[in-house]
This record gives sequence, structure tokens and C-alpha cells, in this order.
Amino acid sequence: MSPVVIGLVLCAAVLHASWNAVLRTGADRLWSITVMCFSTTIVAIPFAVILPLPSPASWPYLIVSSCLQVAYSVFLVHAYQRGELGQVYPVIRGSVPLLVTLGAFFLTGQHPSILSLTGVMLVALGIMSLAVGKHRADTVSILLAFTTGLFIAGYTTTDAMGVQHAGNPRAYATWIFLIYGALMPATFFALRGKLTLDVRSPETIKALVGGVVSLMAYGAVISAFALGPAGPITALRETSIVFAALIGRVFLSEALTFRRLLACAVVASGALCVSYHA
Repeated sequence: MSPVVIGLVLCAAVLHASWNAVLRTGADRLWSITVMCFSTTIVAIPFAVILPLPSPASWPYLIVSSCLQVAYSVFLVHAYQRGELGQVYPVIRGSVPLLVTLGAFFLTGQHPSILSLTGVMLVALGIMSLAVGKHRADTVSILLAFTTGLFIAGYTTTDAMGVQHAGNPRAYATWIFLIYGALMPATFFALRGKLTLDVRSPETIKALVGGVVSLMAYGAVISAFALGPAGPITALRETSIVFAALIGRVFLSEALTFRRLLACAVVASGALCVSYHA
């Protein structure tokens, strides 16, 4: 990979961990993630006007993926209500390649390589390490984080199939943002009954900025994919696990023991092994 690609991927990793930190600090995290989606929706609208509609064959995938992303958002909120950024984020990020690898084995019979198996074991070991010890994560938060990772693996797999039927990948991504942008507020209304929004309040501004940061992270990694090989890029992006632990310590005053940092590094290494092979 060139220095430009490496820089883009590391930037995406930092930005991804950062918007999760913004969400973790929200006074009402379900409200925050709902407001965050407004930023992505606003950006997506002009592209929906310019680009052609995705092929009809891709719409079932679009709808399923969007619903899975709503479920992921709700579980992410609950995970951060129970656990710290430096505990929850590594489990979420590390569980995704683990679940995809296991899913490929059980559903399609695809046998993982030695490198992938090593990665799976490292991720499992790192997650277990986060769940024990003096500063261990709450068991419920671990389960919520793991479930969140399951939804991410679900919509990632759905998108991988759906984009092949879309005719235009950019149009597919655009409508994902739009459908999710409609479903997430609807979910908030169903759960809370009312969405109050004061565009001048610090919480609203912080949430909107968080949405912009998430878009920047997405744009950075997409740009990297256009310039370099997918495997190493996907693997290097898992450094966001370590960045999340550091951000949690510096900005959120979370505990960062050597044991927790080592556990995060083990999860990141395992995810790197699995993702690099993928």
C-alpha cells in the first residue's frame, strides 16, 4: 500500500472511533444516533436526484440492510449505556470478521485458512480478556456489543450481495442512507413518541457533527479502496479498536490499564488476520 492509502485508512480508523466516542458521550444516545442520521440523509439527497435508481432486483437487499442497520443502531446505543467505549467498541469491531468467517463456514462450507483461524482465536481471546479482571466489562454490555456486531455482519453481507444487483454501486449506497434516514426517526417515534430538535443546542450540534464525522470516515475508506487492495485496507482499518481505547482514555477519562490495552491489541490483531485474508 502507498503512504496515501495508509494515511486514508488510518484517518478512517480514527474518525470511526471518534464518532463512536461522540455517541458514547451523548446525554440521550438514541436521540443522538437519530440526529446523526440527518447529516447522512441531507448529503444523500442530491445524489439521489442525480444518480439513477438502483435496479429493482436490489431493493429487497436495500430494505433488509436498512432494517438491520436500524437494529444495529439500537443495540449500539444500549451497549454504550452499559459499557465504556474502550470495552464495547473492541468487541463490536472484533466480532464482525469473526462472525463473517464463522458464517461462511457454517452456511457455505467455506473452510477458513490457518491465518483466519488464528485471527478467530485471537479475537475470542481478546474479548474474553475484556470480560474478566478488575476493570472487566459488564457481561450484558459484552452481549449487547456482540449482538451489535452480528447485525453489522448481517447488513455487510446483505450489501455485498445487493450491490451486485444494483447496477450502480453509488446509487445503492445513496438509497441505503435515505432508507435508513427514514427508518431511524420512525423507530425513535415508535420507542419514544416524540423527537424534539433544537438546532442551536450543543447536543444537536454535537450529534450533527458526529454524523458528518461518520460520513468522512466512510468517504476516507471508500477512497482508500479505490486506490489500493481491499484485504490489507480492511485489515488496517481494524486499528480503530486501539484508537477507540486511547480516545476513551484521553477524552472520556476511561480506565486504560495495560491489560485492557493488551486485550484491545489482541482483538485488533485477530481482526486484522481475518480481514487481511478476506
